[in-house]
Amino acid sequence: MRLGISWTDAATVVASTIGVYVAFLIMLRIVGQRAFAAMSSFDLAATIAFGAVMGRAVLGYTPTLAAGVLGMATLLALQGAFGVLRRSPRLDRTLTNLPVLLMADGVVLHEHLRKTNIVEDELRQKLRLAGVHRYDDVAAVILERTGALSVLRRGETIAPELLADVRGRELLAEQYVRP
Repeated sequence: MRLGISWTDAATVVASTIGVYVAFLIMLRIVGQRAFAAMSSFDLAATIAFGAVMGRAVLGYTPTLAAGVLGMATLLALQGAFGVLRRSPRLDRTLTNLPVLLMADGVVLHEHLRKTNIVEDELRQKLRLAGVHRYDDVAAVILERTGALSVLRRGETIAPELLADVRGRELLAEQYVRP
């Protein structure tokens, strides 16, 4: 393994890292939060493969220690830059997917499941993990930006500001949403 890197190779690593990072963000935006949801063995295998492909694309044919460090530094700089950009609500909504209502008042919203690439089996698994015994116990299930599912139970009211960015919030009965 070589330790050094030329200025031309360094510029190539930085440009490749930026290109791969932006392409990955665009693809995640298209695929949606489902890419972050609890990982099955298939998802884990895909994640490992993505990492390997991205690593090779960033570092080139002959990776060096310097190229690896430069690639990591560029990724961290991009993370920081996008973190700053996401402080703007408008840019944040452009860069990330909004939370989506998947269940309202005990009813599964199949169209929302389809749009988010969540299958009902995954939803049922999350409900069981949350200690839900019947669909009727559920006021709402929300697919968060992170891919996690929030399960809100009946019998408790939800402050409207907690649902302000949730797509489909208008489907929740007024009895659940109160200041």
